[in-house]
Amino acid sequence: MKIALIKEGKIPSDRRVPFSPQQVSALNQKYKGKASFVVQSSNIRAFTDEEYEVEGVHIVEDVSDCDVLMGVKEVPIADLIGGKTYFFFSHTIKAQAYNRTLLQTILRKNIQLIDYEVLRQGEERVVAFGRWAGIVGGYNGLWTYGKKTGLFDLKRAKDCFDLEELHTELKHIQLPPIKMVITGNGRVGNGVKEILLVAGIREVSPKELINNYYEEPVFAQLAMEDYNRRKTDGGYEKQEFYTQAEKYESHFFKYAEVSEILFAAAYWDPKAPRLFELSDVPKEEFNLSVIADITCDINGSVPTTIRPSTIADPVYDIDRLSLQELPAFGSQHSISVMAIDNLPCELPRDASADFGAQLMRHVVPVLLADEEQDLIDDASITKNGELTEKFSYLQDFVKEIPSDHA
Repeated sequence: MKIALIKEGKIPSDRRVPFSPQQVSALNQKYKGKASFVVQSSNIRAFTDEEYEVEGVHIVEDVSDCDVLMGVKEVPIADLIGGKTYFFFSHTIKAQAYNRTLLQTILRKNIQLIDYEVLRQGEERVVAFGRWAGIVGGYNGLWTYGKKTGLFDLKRAKDCFDLEELHTELKHIQLPPIKMVITGNGRVGNGVKEILLVAGIREVSPKELINNYYEEPVFAQLAMEDYNRRKTDGGYEKQEFYTQAEKYESHFFKYAEVSEILFAAAYWDPKAPRLFELSDVPKEEFNLSVIADITCDINGSVPTTIRPSTIADPVYDIDRLSLQELPAFGSQHSISVMAIDNLPCELPRDASADFGAQLMRHVVPVLLADEEQDLIDDASITKNGELTEKFSYLQDFVKEIPSDHA
């Protein structure tokens, strides 16, 4: 089997790659005689062609003789090669309209599409960039607070060579005794926590955050039950919340009353309550001044996130009274929102190497096994020119749209 790491073609460009040079070299050694890994030449990825060549990896221009093509973001329609097996984040499983033509073309070209997002063992994803979204989102939240207050000036995450340099930058932080809150305790929330601890910020319990006074900066990490309660009796049952979220309401406001910075890192279902409502923002008790919305759900759990921001332009402000958008740091009394939707791209070398390690541990051995394996089958959206049974719900989505509605 010949496997290629393809050049990312999506605009704006993504500098991540499924494997680092050292990892491709290790794979070629381990699976010698069974598989070979090559790398398509690229001038945009975080690792240069020369770094791969130093590790003895073949750099190629043409990947049409390869069996499996691995990228990160959606492959441009014009670049799709028929009859191949592709791995990438397709952003199609929720019937995203902007990728309808992509999925239609994949079917027409008889491509097997394996989406990283649905590579799972049980309920758990086996490969993800979530930790890196949390790390960069946590750092960016602190960077935003420094800019807003003028208390310290950090280098942008995107300008740090790697995680080590980012950690070094965190030593420049000088924080007053403020309180911060993280929602979510999965990969993303724990990535935020990792950064706050490196910055020397002490963790306290949610109850302590609300009730205690501190002479140093502190943070609390909230689980779902800490800020969601049943409308009828104030209780919480995990299974009920996940299946009947409409029975619940948010009681997050008590954290917003005492905290300066919110790191929103929890998965949100549209049926679930928002953290707060826009009508809460003008209230005198609403204390948040910086919101790092790592989830970046537009009109989602954080209603002040009215649009994504970008790596080039990472922050916008929301006026507390008019609720209208202002330029970043336009007013000390506005709320500064950081809502970049591709945060791991700011530390592409570390994020890629970590992602590659997950692939090497969970996916490559299955891909190169002699027998078909459930992990790959279950993550295949298309195969043999058709949607697989698991994704047959997309059938109406991929039907040809009549020309008068195109």
